[in-house]
Amino acid sequence: MNQMWLLLAFLSAALLGFYDAFKKQSLRDNAVLPVLFLNTVFSSLIFLPFILVSVFVPSVLDGTMFQVPVVGWEVHKFIIVKSFIVLSSWIFGYFGMKHLPLTIVGPINATRPVMVLVGAMLVFGERLNLYQWIGVMLAVLSFFMLSRSGKKEGIDFKHNKWILFIVLAAVTGAVSGLYDKYLMKQLNPMLVQSWYNVYQVFIMCPIILLLWYPKRKESTPFRWDWTIICISVFLCAADFVYFYALSYEDSMISIVSMVRRGSVVVSFLFGALFFREKNLKSKAVDLILVLIGMFFLYLGSK
Repeated sequence: MNQMWLLLAFLSAALLGFYDAFKKQSLRDNAVLPVLFLNTVFSSLIFLPFILVSVFVPSVLDGTMFQVPVVGWEVHKFIIVKSFIVLSSWIFGYFGMKHLPLTIVGPINATRPVMVLVGAMLVFGERLNLYQWIGVMLAVLSFFMLSRSGKKEGIDFKHNKWILFIVLAAVTGAVSGLYDKYLMKQLNPMLVQSWYNVYQVFIMCPIILLLWYPKRKESTPFRWDWTIICISVFLCAADFVYFYALSYEDSMISIVSMVRRGSVVVSFLFGALFFREKNLKSKAVDLILVLIGMFFLYLGSK
C-alpha cells in the first residue's frame, strides 16, 4: 500500500493542532463571529492569487499542484455545498471553543473520526480490520472517560450547551469529511480548497451584517489579535495536505480522519503549557487512549 497519503495525514494533524491553539488564543475574551469572518477573508486571500493566475496566465501554474482548473457552475455548486457544511461546523466549533477548555474540546473532536468511520462503511463500503477496530473502540472509550474529567471542572456533558455546540461541530465536520472523499474522487484538490474559502467569505458577510454588527455593543467586543492570521495560515496548510492525501486512489477517509485527530496532542500541550488548564492528569489518560487508538489504526493501515 502507498504510505504517502498516511504520512500526509500525520502532517495535517500536526498543523491542525497549531490551528486549534491559535484559534483558542484568538477567541479569548473576543467576539466570535468577526474572528471567524476574518479567518475566511485571510484564507481566501491566500488562495486568490492562485485562482487569478490560473485564469489569466494559465501557463505559469500549468501542470503544478497549485493550478486551479477553470470549471463551470455544474462543478461550483458542489463546492458551495461544501462551504455551507464547513461554515456551519466552524460556527458551532468557534462558540464551543471560546467557552470550554482546549483540553476538553480537543479530545471531543478526536471522536469525530468514529462518525466518519461509520459513514465511510455505509457510504463508501470501507471495511476495517481487527487493528482498526481496536483503534476505534479506544477512541470511543476515551470520549466517555473525558466526560468524567469534565465533571471535575463543573462541565456537565448532558446539560452544557457549549458541549452540544462542540458535538454539533464534530457531526457537521464528519459530514464534511465524507463529502470531501466524494469530491476528491472527481475534482482537483486545489479547485475545491481555493473556491470553498472564497465562497465562505460571501456566506459570512450577511451573517456579520445581520447577526453581529447591530448587536455588537451588547456582546463581547471585538479586538484584533495577530493570531487570527495564524489561524488562516495553519488551517490552509493543514487542509492543503489533507486534500492531497484524499486524492490518492487507495486513501481511506476513515483512517485519514482518525489520524488527523492526532492534532489533539499539539492542542493539549498548548492547553497545558500556555493556557494553564486544570485536571491535566485525568485528561492525559484520555489523551493516551486516543494515541494508542491512532497507533492501532496505523498498524491496521500498513
